[in-house]
Amino acid sequence: MNYETRIKELGLTIPDPPAPVASYLPGLQAGQFIFTSGQLPFANGRLAFVGRLGGDYTTQEGSEAARLCALNALGVVRSLAGSLDRVKQVVKITVFVNSLAGFTEQPQVANGASELLQEIFGEAGRHARSAVGVNALPLGAAVELEMVVMVK
Repeated sequence: MNYETRIKELGLTIPDPPAPVASYLPGLQAGQFIFTSGQLPFANGRLAFVGRLGGDYTTQEGSEAARLCALNALGVVRSLAGSLDRVKQVVKITVFVNSLAGFTEQPQVANGASELLQEIFGEAGRHARSAVGVNALPLGAAVELEMVVMVK
């Protein structure tokens, strides 16, 4: 499957990797695996979702933030792999959700990223996942996502 073509057909844009906000690499390839650092919901160079789920944002808005994080993570993967056509399997994502006490819909927030990856990669986009509620994220972001992919 030509994933780069599929991305265009879906009308998606994979951004260049955002600059790290501290002292780390945006991603690292180890053998056939690429590990991304946590990606925030940046769009057009600005943090698009600042705040907490269950207060500032609805579950649906959180899902959109997770989708943006996944697009940014794919930008990191592309920068290391040269092309998303080299993706053999999305192995795992971890989604951190900046949540108010009592908010328990982290899995539904993470679905925004999971569904996007399956839309792009089909069966190769099905992955293991953790969705974790936290009380703060860097820069006040609503969502952060890490990704592990296997490349050809």
